[in-house]
Amino acid sequence: MKIAVTSQNRRTVTSHAGRCRRFWIYHVRDGAPVGRELLELPREQSFHESSPGEAHPLDGIQALISQGMGDGLVRRLARMGARGYLTEASDPDEAVRRWLDGTLREGPGHAG
Repeated sequence: MKIAVTSQNRRTVTSHAGRCRRFWIYHVRDGAPVGRELLELPREQSFHESSPGEAHPLDGIQALISQGMGDGLVRRLARMGARGYLTEASDPDEAVRRWLDGTLREGPGHAG
């Protein structure tokens, strides 16, 4: 399972998922993180700039965690087979722990 966390500055969770171009990708196995890698995208591949009908480097994730996202991104994630979650945590590791604990709320619209 793969979980993406928005982190434009590579240290904290970003508040605007649609414009974010850097994501920590967490690999989760048996309910625990087993590693993470940084995915850096060019501007044209941010969710805000890219076409929803085309393949995206984040295809295959099960969840996207951010401090903020709009309804359009929640719908796009649903079409990708993923769900968007909101966190108040600034530390990406803590945000993933909260997701694993089931304490994060889904993004606006709950499109899933």
